[in-house]
Amino acid sequence: MRFLVQNPNHRKLSMLLSTSFVSSMSSKYFLTKTIPTTLSSYSHTRKQLLYSSSKRLRPVFALKPTSGGANHHHSSIKTNGFASYPQFDSPPSTADNIGAELPVNLMLQLEKKLVDLGFEMDHFEAKQYNNLVCPTCNGGDSKEKSLSLRISEDGRSAEWICHRGKCGWKGGTSDVLSNKTVKITKPKTKREITEQSLQLEPLCDQCDYLLSLAHIFFPAIFDVTKPILIPFQLLAYLKARMISEETLRRARVMQKRCFNNERKSSWKKRKKMQSYLFLHSNIHKLATGRHFQIIVIAFTYHQKGKLVNCKYRDIRKKFWQEKDTDKIFYGLDDIEGESEIIIVEGEMDKLSMEEAGFLNCVSVPDGAPASVNPKDLPPQTQAANIHVLINVYLICLEVLMFKGPNALREVIENAELYPIRGLFNFEDFFDEIDAYYHGTLAYSFGVSTGWKSLNDLYNVVPGELTIVSGVPNSGKSEWIDALLCNLNERYGWKFALCSMENKVREHARKLLEKHVKKPFFNERYGESVERISLEEYEEGKCWLRDSFTLIRCEDDSLPSIKWVLDLAKAAVLRHGVRGLVIDPYNELDHQRRSNQTETEYVSQMLTLVKRFAQHHSCHVWFVAHPRQMHNWVGDPPNLYDISGSAHFINKCDNGIVIHRNRDPDAGPMDQVQVCVRKVRSKVAGTIGDAYLSYKRVTGEYMDMDVDVNQLKKKR
Repeated sequence: MRFLVQNPNHRKLSMLLSTSFVSSMSSKYFLTKTIPTTLSSYSHTRKQLLYSSSKRLRPVFALKPTSGGANHHHSSIKTNGFASYPQFDSPPSTADNIGAELPVNLMLQLEKKLVDLGFEMDHFEAKQYNNLVCPTCNGGDSKEKSLSLRISEDGRSAEWICHRGKCGWKGGTSDVLSNKTVKITKPKTKREITEQSLQLEPLCDQCDYLLSLAHIFFPAIFDVTKPILIPFQLLAYLKARMISEETLRRARVMQKRCFNNERKSSWKKRKKMQSYLFLHSNIHKLATGRHFQIIVIAFTYHQKGKLVNCKYRDIRKKFWQEKDTDKIFYGLDDIEGESEIIIVEGEMDKLSMEEAGFLNCVSVPDGAPASVNPKDLPPQTQAANIHVLINVYLICLEVLMFKGPNALREVIENAELYPIRGLFNFEDFFDEIDAYYHGTLAYSFGVSTGWKSLNDLYNVVPGELTIVSGVPNSGKSEWIDALLCNLNERYGWKFALCSMENKVREHARKLLEKHVKKPFFNERYGESVERISLEEYEEGKCWLRDSFTLIRCEDDSLPSIKWVLDLAKAAVLRHGVRGLVIDPYNELDHQRRSNQTETEYVSQMLTLVKRFAQHHSCHVWFVAHPRQMHNWVGDPPNLYDISGSAHFINKCDNGIVIHRNRDPDAGPMDQVQVCVRKVRSKVAGTIGDAYLSYKRVTGEYMDMDVDVNQLKKKR
């Protein structure tokens, strides 16, 4: 006869097993997920169950011969979520019944161990990792489920580990059926402490020096088993540091008597002592081998009026705290409801701040750390909620002792706010603004280009970016070279040249011709003019060496803008260059991410160039060609025609178009039009056109003695 029994309260299957059947097949090898033998023997709630009730019960046959008779049923019927077993009428055997209930006892024992350790038993799966809130650290401020608990497949043991860096609690339980024991590391519990349990006393100065000396020099008269009292007049000690009794009472500062075996190290490590403690040192030497007491200061840590920690300080400035207590700010209750707080390093500094009238002050429990891990800093979203951070780099106690409370109050009230990188006030730049106003700031109005016709339109200001454009063969590079020669001759500026279109020898020829004002050769373009002499040539080479630094990529790969700016930075620091030429844009490597458009790339690139110019006070000339102009009729192009992006004109400080006259009816063929199309600062110039004359033999640009308005009418 087979039957099924289901308990609706626990949603667990309970089977009535015959002891004759149990005796023939041991329960130890019968079920992998064991269940109670009777309905009445299992009355725990669902929260106490170790395993999910939704799992099917799987029968497992004996893996070794049983000691029972041969007439046993070794089969079962598996149904949808239930299993049925035969019922026998023979009376139960007491010895065999114990073996049947053993698996249930195992589960209950494991459950009890985990509950005693602080685990909240709810719903666990065997042979899996269950994420829980750690009983030791409670998941920190975020209450995260950082503890991983794993229960063995047979339900006999468990192991766990907390993955929070500040906790790391790990351990395991022992296997009940084996003789092996596993050490269970119980979580540290916070101690409940009181003034009575710590034997704290009110501060006093009642210490008898003579009685202490008598214990040392006349031990026969006194009981040598009693401890000797080393005197330490606490109130006098604190008063000498300008700490009043009222402040000590408010801060609940107390004292404690400690034996020598409690703090031996504090009396042995330091050899230097203050002069008035010389007598105490001799007492300690004479009292070797005897028990003695020291009186120490007790700083009580309270949270919401409850004592949670106590820190001690002896006369040699040695500190220690009570074990297994919370580490909180000293004076935490004083800052409740305050919008601004002052954080100091020690308890004595906290008391000094109270003497100065600042009650919204706390002290860190362990002093200031030698270094701070960036991972321990709060995120930006939380840091933004901090109202005021006061940077007081001083020892408050020393200021109070030697200057008084008024001086300490003045220092705190005039303290500077803690600097935040990237956040400034105009006051931080008043020196620079003053120099700008009084005209003492170097190159505040820019420097002249050397051409009178451009003085009102364009002046070179350090730290700005100038975009130079124009149709091919308009003389963009030639005009920039002539400008550099003028700036070097007038102001002694040095330059870094990243000119990918020019060979080094060709670029040297152009610069020397403009500097010496003679042709490099006397053939073709220079037949009718005397060429540069050998002496002038040698002098010109020294000028090139001292005035220019070349940035060139010697391998097959194209240089990136970052590579160019890194070398330009080195040139600024090593050679003191004041200007950088990047000629042209299309010779650089412009590889970008697949999801980045050319417009986004150009914007990012120009931002890097502008930051370099501003940070190093270096003017940058960036040559960019216009895109292909199908319907061009000979007029100067616009800066919006530059190939790549409109950001060239949007982000630059100055925009210039160089245009050479190609129409004999419009004016002389050597006429060059300098179109200033953008000037960000009105101090440096304005929008307009200037006309220069190009001298082809030497590559010079000269001012034209003509009326600009007449030239515009001709065009």
